[in-house]
Amino acid sequence: MKTYLATSQSVERKWYVIDAKDKTVGRLASQVASILRGKHKPTFTPNVDTGDHVVIINAEKVKFTGRKLQEKKYYRHSGYTGGIKVNTAEEILNSGRPERILKLAIWGMLPHNRLGRKMIKKLRVYAGNEHPHEAQLPENLDI
Repeated sequence: MKTYLATSQSVERKWYVIDAKDKTVGRLASQVASILRGKHKPTFTPNVDTGDHVVIINAEKVKFTGRKLQEKKYYRHSGYTGGIKVNTAEEILNSGRPERILKLAIWGMLPHNRLGRKMIKKLRVYAGNEHPHEAQLPENLDI
């Protein structure tokens, strides 16, 4: 019996909607990263993008445990000398882009190469309860 190796043409992709309300950021991110990679499928192949599309709603209502909301820091750099900028998780959640927290957490759990960049494009995160992907007939996924 030969080992099955998936190809990009043979992959069947599904769409999932996940409600992030009152979910812990890290636990949610690890499960979403697994779905984006395709590890939940029996046809998983490490060097092929076999994952599914994921839509996350209510990103502004995620939870942090302990004092992470005030103490967890997110760093970004402008590229110029002394151009480092630091924000706490609370500042990002209260800013106009709370979906950034989940996207960064999930990106940290994917491979940092060409394959990972393809996988992260299948992730859509929305701060509110609405999303424009009803035409894809996404399934609700309870995590």
